[in-house]
Amino acid sequence: MSFDEEWSAARATATAHVTMRLNQAPADPGGGGGGGDLDLNQDHIGAIGSEAYKLHTRLQTDGKHAATATAEAAGALTKEAFASGAALLKANSVWESQVKTLVAACANISNGLNYSLASHAKDEQQLQADFSASAIDKYLK
Repeated sequence: MSFDEEWSAARATATAHVTMRLNQAPADPGGGGGGGDLDLNQDHIGAIGSEAYKLHTRLQTDGKHAATATAEAAGALTKEAFASGAALLKANSVWESQVKTLVAACANISNGLNYSLASHAKDEQQLQADFSASAIDKYLK
């Protein structure tokens, strides 16, 4: 078999097995139910961030409301030689650590969502400015 014959056979085989064409976009690019655009609902994101901030604020105070009473009870139990005094102090220490972790997580959620909203708005403004200044703008109208 000559090179030309072998090359023709290879091209025919390759053409028969092609399943993707690059001359058009698929009907559903994301594989899901909608288009491929990012959907950022600022009202929903803002509400979640607001609730995270409220939880953060309440946890800072409400998470510590029993600290004084717990410390006093642990001290009284320890003074009377009850082993539960040390256990109560340890439980309070673990509780305080967990509250601090939760407060920090709420702050991260709230701050992260606020940053995302601000960053998205800034990116949108920049894209609008870039498109309006480009030659592509006349084709998009």
